[in-house]
Parts: sequence; C-alpha cells; structure tokens
Amino acid sequence: MAETGKRKIRLGMVGGGTGAFIGYVHRIASRLDGDYELVAGALSSRPAVAKESGLNIGLDPARTYTSYEQMAEKEAKREDGIEAVAIVTPNNVHFAPAKLFLEAGIHVICDKPLTSTLADARALAAVKPAKGAKFLLTHNYTGYPLVRQAREMIKAGLLGKIRVVQAEYPQDWLAVEPDPGNKQAAWRTDPKRSGAGGAIGDIGTHAYNLLRFVTGLKTDSVSADLQSFVPGRKLDDNVQILMRFRGGARGMLWASQVAVGHENGLKLRVYGEKGSIEWVQADPNQMWYAEFGKPRQLLTRGGSISGVSSPSENVRIPGGHPEGYLEAFATLYSQFAEVIRGNGKPYAGLLPSLADGVEGMEFIMASVTSSKNNGKWTKFSEV
Repeated sequence: MAETGKRKIRLGMVGGGTGAFIGYVHRIASRLDGDYELVAGALSSRPAVAKESGLNIGLDPARTYTSYEQMAEKEAKREDGIEAVAIVTPNNVHFAPAKLFLEAGIHVICDKPLTSTLADARALAAVKPAKGAKFLLTHNYTGYPLVRQAREMIKAGLLGKIRVVQAEYPQDWLAVEPDPGNKQAAWRTDPKRSGAGGAIGDIGTHAYNLLRFVTGLKTDSVSADLQSFVPGRKLDDNVQILMRFRGGARGMLWASQVAVGHENGLKLRVYGEKGSIEWVQADPNQMWYAEFGKPRQLLTRGGSISGVSSPSENVRIPGGHPEGYLEAFATLYSQFAEVIRGNGKPYAGLLPSLADGVEGMEFIMASVTSSKNNGKWTKFSEV
C-alpha cells in the first residue's frame, strides 16, 4: 500500500459520469491508498453531462473535457498533465481511447472486458506504447487476499495435480426486462455496445479470469451453451460451459443474470489429487481448505498455512476487520501505482494484463462460436 510522502500519480478518467456505477468504484479505488489524484476527465460523450459530472466530483472546469480526444491532446501539452487514465466506458469505447493514450505515453487502467471485439483486442495488444506506458485490466477479484492465498497454495502443490475446477457467477438483476431508462442494463444488452457476449462478457469473463488466475491452468477448448431467456433479448443472459484444460483437468463455468435469488454469487471451487479449496466472494475473508482424509479447515484473511506465505502486502487492517470488494479493487490500483513508479517487481504476474484481456475475449468468442455450433468443442485458436 502507499507510503507516506510518495507523490500522487495524476489520473484522468474516460467515462464514469453521473449515474455510472463503475466510475464511482474506480474513483474510490484510486484514492483509497493515496496513490492517485484525479485531476481531469472526459466523463461523458454528452457535453452537458460531462461538464455537470466534473462539477459534481470537484474537477477543475478547465480540465473537464467533452471528449477523450480533447483530453488527450490538451493534457499532453501541460507540464502537469495526466500520467495515467482510467477507462470506465461501455465495452465498445475501450479500444480507441486505450490505443490513443498508450501511444501518447500515458498509462492505461481499463475496465473489463478488454474490448467489444476480438479483432480490437488483438490490435490493442499489438500497439507499441510510447514512453514505457503500462496497462492494467481491472479484473478486481484477483485483488482479494484469500484469492491470492489460494493461488500460492496451488503453486506450492498443496492441492496436488488439479483435476476439477468449478466457477460460477449468478446474478438476477436482468431476470425481467429492465426499465427502458436503466442505462446499465441498456448497454449491457446491446450488441453494438457490449459486443457478441452479454452475461458471458459482463460476468462470465470475471469467473474465467478468476479460475485461470488461481489455478494457472491453460485452456484447451470449451463446449458452451448460451441462452437468452428474456423474450426479445439480443444477447445471452445465461451461460453454461464445459472446459478442457491442458494436462487433463476439467472444468465447468456457469454465469447467469437471470438466476433469481442471487445478487452477486461469484464462487470458485478447485479440486486436486490431495486437496481442495472453496472461496465465495460474498464472504471473501474466509476460504475452506481440505486435505484428503482430514477435517476441512476454515482459513481466514491474513492467516497463514504451513509452507505458504501469507499475502500480507494485500491487506490494510488486522485480521477480524473485513476487507471486501472496494479494497480488492484498490489493491490493483495501488500495486499498479508501484509498477508506474518502477517498484512493481513484487507484483509480476499478479496484475491483469493486456494478454489476459485478449484471452478473455478469446474465451467469449470461442464460447459464442461453440454455442452456435450446438456445443461443439472449440479451441481459442479457432476464433
């Protein structure tokens, strides 16, 4: 976490204006550890909303822009211009600003999924950033201390060779056709703004990234069944996927936004030859660990287990004081700040990257392709 006396990184934001859920979350995450100062924004594509949003969060009107192109041009000319930018827009407005700012030598923090199309994702990965600009994709669930503990336990061999992985992410907020004025629902169910995936892009990619981050397994192929249960909906609202991993492990992934009774039920279970772990995002400060033939153990945040170091750099307060969603998000921001400052070596492999974003888009497109072909097993290389 940030240390007293470190200079704050000047941050800009694209999107995230008044009424935008994820922009609010990014702003909290950026300032929680004192690493960033939000100094500029192009907060909406609608000029009046952009200006009003800037006033609402206390931005200097002279640095409240009506387009990200304008912000990039004017901030680049300032001696105190932004050093990093957070992109918190619908999926179809990720690629162009990310490319523009990377090529301008400005670090990019981008919400997931990486882009709305696989072609754009691959094109973004091919960009040559100026001045060593870095990229962070905010798969925030990787920032939870016990998620990182699970990753270390698996790397240390405590579970043995992995056999089965089950990831699920059920929600119910789109179980019925939402109010036409619901902006969050409108863009997520619109192929022009969301891309080819609905629930699979919005939350399925989170579940996929989480299982990949924790297990380290490499995906071989997927067999997917994507459904749109709400009449007239153009994108999937329920996803069920079988997965084959290199080395023989098998997996199942379920993501749904029509699962009545679930608010945000992200869960991961990993089963190996010697043991298993189970983590539930709704109770993130605890994780079940089992060794074959022994009673299950309930691990807690900040605790340790024999042979595995506790991820103490990922916590802020003593055990028994819960840390959750916002803190996990802030961990990514704080550790990316160290990458920007040149002190990020300890976090190598822990922060979601452009490559992770491309793989997420490959996961979406392979699943969409498989579903259109009656669940045919599909490799990422085939999309």
